Amino acid sequence: MARRGHRPSQASSNRPRFWGRHAVTAALANPNRTVRKIWGTREALAALDLPPILPVTFADAADLGRLVPADAPHQGLVAEVDPLEDIWLGDLLHEGQGDQRPLVVLDQVTDPHNVGAILRSAAAFDALGIVTQDRHAPPESGTVARSASGALETVPWIRVVNLARALEEIAEAGFWRIGLTGHANQTLAEAMGTQRICIVLGAEGEGMRQNTEAHCDELAKLPISPKVESLNVSNAAAIALYAVAAR
Repeated sequence: MARRGHRPSQASSNRPRFWGRHAVTAALANPNRTVRKIWGTREALAALDLPPILPVTFADAADLGRLVPADAPHQGLVAEVDPLEDIWLGDLLHEGQGDQRPLVVLDQVTDPHNVGAILRSAAAFDALGIVTQDRHAPPESGTVARSASGALETVPWIRVVNLARALEEIAEAGFWRIGLTGHANQTLAEAMGTQRICIVLGAEGEGMRQNTEAHCDELAKLPISPKVESLNVSNAAAIALYAVAAR
């Protein structure tokens, strides 16, 4: 089948290490994920159904702690994995034809904890996937996987070279692109209507870039109290996805 739309970014050759029970078991359960090696305590490994060909190293908690960032909550499990193969935006949009699942676009959201949390919310509210610009988004990592709590393996994550062009392709697929920003005049509920929704969120602090806003059909805000200036981007994503699901 011919590939539609612009190409995905080039995958990193570095193998990330995942840690923690949710991230490691989800990686093992994902048929599209290659797990290269696993380290663990005897107790943690005994709870897993591991393929016999997978190299396994028994280790104590202190040894595992040296394999991952300081204070990472590894829960007795660390795995080295290959990054997932890139997915093409056109293929994802084709797969989502005929349903109402929302799409999430992140404009230069670089914090891996936030991207992981947004993946988790996307899984919780059955989003079609998330789209990021390849140069201004974190790579797959243990931090993303841990924050996503398994959702990194189930929610398609599309990396594109040009976000504006991707937003044009998303519009052509029938999505109504709503950019969330505090300076909008209407709330998300007022902007939604009945169309398929693409939620666009800007970076932590700076918000959406001007060109990204220009590629949205409407701008909207969440009805938060004036006592709070703004919400963390992952909290905003969760609330927006709930609003789309509940309309």
